[in-house]
Amino acid sequence: MRRRRPSTLPLVAVLVVGGPLTARAGAPHAAAAPVRSSWFADPLPPTRWFTDPPRSAFFAGPRPSRWFTDPLPCHEEARAGHPGVDRAAYDALIREIAGRHRVEYALVKAMIHAESDFDRLAVSPKGACGLMQLMPATASSEGVRDVFLARENIEGGCRYLRQLLDRYAGNLPLALAAYNAGPERVDAAHGIPPIAETHEYLTRVLEYRLGYLRR
Repeated sequence: MRRRRPSTLPLVAVLVVGGPLTARAGAPHAAAAPVRSSWFADPLPPTRWFTDPPRSAFFAGPRPSRWFTDPLPCHEEARAGHPGVDRAAYDALIREIAGRHRVEYALVKAMIHAESDFDRLAVSPKGACGLMQLMPATASSEGVRDVFLARENIEGGCRYLRQLLDRYAGNLPLALAAYNAGPERVDAAHGIPPIAETHEYLTRVLEYRLGYLRR
C-alpha cells in the first residue's frame, strides 16, 4: 500500500465560537461532550496558525472521478487540477440552499471542492456519494432519496452541516471534523481527533473557503 505523505500546508485559523460565519440557533446538542479550548487532541504536535495562506494553495483539489482510489491525494499531485471541471456550475444552487440553512456559501462550496471536486457522481471507497459525499446512513437520516441529484445532495449536506454547527456552538473546525470523521470521534477526543485524513481535510476546506471568499 502506498504510504500517504503528510500535508505540509498549515491549517488556516478561523474564528472558533460565535463569529459571523453562521447564525447561531439555540444551545449545543445535549449529547455533545464538552470540548477543550484546544482544537487538537493530544498527542498531535503544536500547529502554526496563519490567517493568510499562500495564494497558490487556495485551489488545490482532488482529481474528479466516479471512484476515488485516493480521496485525499498529496497536494503536489493535486495542484495540477482538472481542466474539465466547471466549479461555477452549482453556484446558484449552493447559494439558495446554503442561505436557507443559514450556512455560508463559501464554506459549502469549499466543502464540495474538497469532497468531490464538483463531480456529482463521485463515490468514495467507503461509500460516500455525490457532491458533498454523504454516507448512506447520513443521506437516509437527512431525507435524501437520490444522492446523485445535485439539489438533494446539497440539501442533505447543508442540513447536516447546520446540525453539526449547532451541536458544537458554531465551532467551525469541530463541525468540519465531525462531518469528516463523525461526531462520535470528535466527542470522544474532546476536540479534533488525531486522524491525519481529518486534519488534511480541515486544511483543505479552510483554504478553499478563503479563496472563495476573496473572489
